[in-house]
Amino acid sequence: MSGASGTAGPAIAVVGAGCRYPDAASPARLWENVLTGRRAFRPLPPGRLNLADYGGDGPDSTYVRTAAVLTDWTFDRARHRVSGAAHRVTDPVHWLALQVAAETLEDAGFPGLRGLSRDRVGVVLGNSLTGEFSRAGLLRLRWPYVARVVRDALADAGLGDERAAGLMARLERGFKAPFPAPTDESLVGGLANAIAGRVCNHFDLRGGGYTVDGACASSLLAVTTACAALASGDLDLVLAGGVDASLDPFELVGFARLGALGTDEMRVYDARPTGFLPGEGCGMVALMRAEDARGAGRVPLALIRGWGVSSDGGGGLTRPARDGHVLAMRRAYARAGFGPQTVALFEGHGTGTDVGDRTELEALIAVQRGRRLPPAALGSVKANIGHTKAAAGAAGLLKAVLALHHQTVPPTVGCETEHELLRAPDAPLRTVREAAPWPDAPLRAGVSAMGFGGINTHVVLEAAEPRRTVRPRRLPAGGLDTEVFVLAAASADALAGKLERLAERAAICSRAEHLDMAAALADAASVAGRRGGAEPDTAVRAAVVARTPAELAEWARRASARVREGVPSGLVSGPGYWLGGGPPGRVGLLFPGQGAPVRTGHGALGTLLPDLEPASPAPSDQPDAPGADPHDDVDTAVAQPAVVRSSLAGLRLLDALGVAAAGAAGHSLGEITALCWAGALTA
Repeated sequence: MSGASGTAGPAIAVVGAGCRYPDAASPARLWENVLTGRRAFRPLPPGRLNLADYGGDGPDSTYVRTAAVLTDWTFDRARHRVSGAAHRVTDPVHWLALQVAAETLEDAGFPGLRGLSRDRVGVVLGNSLTGEFSRAGLLRLRWPYVARVVRDALADAGLGDERAAGLMARLERGFKAPFPAPTDESLVGGLANAIAGRVCNHFDLRGGGYTVDGACASSLLAVTTACAALASGDLDLVLAGGVDASLDPFELVGFARLGALGTDEMRVYDARPTGFLPGEGCGMVALMRAEDARGAGRVPLALIRGWGVSSDGGGGLTRPARDGHVLAMRRAYARAGFGPQTVALFEGHGTGTDVGDRTELEALIAVQRGRRLPPAALGSVKANIGHTKAAAGAAGLLKAVLALHHQTVPPTVGCETEHELLRAPDAPLRTVREAAPWPDAPLRAGVSAMGFGGINTHVVLEAAEPRRTVRPRRLPAGGLDTEVFVLAAASADALAGKLERLAERAAICSRAEHLDMAAALADAASVAGRRGGAEPDTAVRAAVVARTPAELAEWARRASARVREGVPSGLVSGPGYWLGGGPPGRVGLLFPGQGAPVRTGHGALGTLLPDLEPASPAPSDQPDAPGADPHDDVDTAVAQPAVVRSSLAGLRLLDALGVAAAGAAGHSLGEITALCWAGALTA
């Protein structure tokens, strides 16, 4: 596709946004998480799916162990004037959507719909199957079938009628106890279409409200539907987006049978695809015609220039087809009036499955033949918050809208080794390691979502404001591969208790919270250090080093057991932990020789201190020694400069932290760095 034909229709303005995704209670928080590569995955809570019941290899089992879930959301029933009776029998997705809708209207500058004709405001939301809670509630209505099966089994076992009747009565009470008794609110509270209807009812909106189901494309399909209604003049403002909270056996067992779920940390557009990890949440945008928005004094976050929808036809119900996705993009760019070759950022569907990622990459590459601009950036927000299914397209749209609003290209999270299609010499797509100002290319982005049944959607965005100078923000994605957790207490028992509580918290925390806990404990230690360091409340100290929450839980438990045996004055260590007792000792430094691990890049030090410049050029910048391979970290010509460079950078970090050593020594090559520390040599 060398260009796009067709007449561009009216631009649609995104005038407001709202969301509630894992670890992201607002669009601003979602954007920060995207920029910093925070990942919200945690062990699947037993209250959502008990893996003791559903783990295994059978047809009724699932192998997923990790998900991104909402942990801090509660519905403010009083604020939204919802009765307790209605609240108890209604699926929580209704209330989640209602709350996000209210926040989106406020963000758009229309709290309570002031200044709008309610007859011309509509709601289109994406959802599949309502939510897991209404499906679980249906079990109550299946009691007669369960009762028949149990009675037959008791009769076959020869249990007397009187004993059987007593057992059945107790069983019925226990079986029905978790589920509210049906009321006149139950039916509407379990219907997917009533999610949008409830928003209309609450705000007295009369422009039309309904739910669309395009499986994992639902929320982006809702956006295209809303855009069409605005372009035709049927409505003046539309709330569009999606909501999904379904982590129950129907979906997780079903996806396991398809082999689509991840067994490892989720990777997208990667050479080693893992499958997706499930997520949940809600995302919405408030849309108006751009001309009307500006007339109302609203400054859009971004503009929607085009949208396209297609079906894979005979391509398959559960496997995406390249040509179907290409058709949706052709339609979107024909409407936009420009081609995909001018787009600088693609927010992809990116599920991390082998067939899904490959098909999508093939389609994106196919429509960019003849691209003259540098390769477009590519990413998927699913690597941050999981696959939120019916709410996934809205999350991707929000990410792209905010990227244009801030004129910043976000990092590609979850891609360790690029897919082979991205490594081709002429690939028109690229992954991004760190957030960066928008390149020398138009301020345009494309967003894709695909769903079961073969539906494809694509939305084309453009910045609402002219290009401006953006100050670079050095926010390396993903953080460190290992974190340090420091604790102190007045006694061994108190320290052991802290370690045990840390282990308990680590067992259920997300990767993002793993970093948060390390930072919070470091702050607390810093405060204690400023108070004097050796005061009684820091008499015993511990440091745990862990890569993952599971590893943290294990090492913290081991450290606690060791502490309860007693902490001698001085320093002791075990797997993943160090313990100290008594007054803090003096610090000595030992600089390593060539036997140290070789880091040819900035590594962890560059992440900790973004402004840190190496004291000497990176090995790849140095003149090639005869026969030296710059990628061979054993070759002396490569390894020695890298070791010295890292050691000097480490000294700069210690200086920044205020760590003053009493002495230093160097082993072999390390003698050079020791002489620098002593002032005998300059860096």
